[in-house]
Amino acid sequence: MAAKPERRLRAVAENRKARFNFEIGEVFEAGIVLTGSEVKSLRTGKGSIVESYADAKGGEIWLINANIPEYLQAHRFNQLPKRPRKLLLQQRQIN
Repeated sequence: MAAKPERRLRAVAENRKARFNFEIGEVFEAGIVLTGSEVKSLRTGKGSIVESYADAKGGEIWLINANIPEYLQAHRFNQLPKRPRKLLLQQRQIN
């Protein structure tokens, strides 16, 4: 029986220019709430977080202005490319 290939985790989007222009004090790894068509669009490597930022609203953290383009095969199930998306962090990280 053949061994299953290892699944490697890779960064979907990275803002390298932010590390150049700003001093990063603390780094958090967060999940993000996406729809199915957004996941498929990111798998094709078309996401961009160059002009995005995180904002606190109502005790939650939201990713604002991140561009995830429409997945062409999804038709009516597509979302707005730059809609706010909820970031999944633990409560102590949010505080």
